[in-house]
Amino acid sequence: MTTSPGHRITVEPGTEHVRVVRDGQVLAESRRPLVLRETGCPVRYYLPPEDVRTELLTASDTRTHCPFKGDASYWSLPGAADLVWAYPDPKPEVAAIKDHFCFYETDTVTD
Repeated sequence: MTTSPGHRITVEPGTEHVRVVRDGQVLAESRRPLVLRETGCPVRYYLPPEDVRTELLTASDTRTHCPFKGDASYWSLPGAADLVWAYPDPKPEVAAIKDHFCFYETDTVTD
């Protein structure tokens, strides 16, 4: 967990079944997401790389900086720029998310 006045981040193993589908194609599916909760942000699921179809993604030149998580790298699909991101070298407080992929749009699946 990392905190500053008024800001908090927690990362914990999730039990949700998470699926990412775009234009009818499954891009990722995981039953072992990391769940990141951050003040003022929606809950985000960070998926292990082996649960993501990385062969469908193209690395982007986009980089962003978060003062709480570190520097993010992005990947795109045709017609969907910067659809997914990851932190290759996250801050120590959120080290668990290293190299896990996060998508803007995910669905939780009820089995």
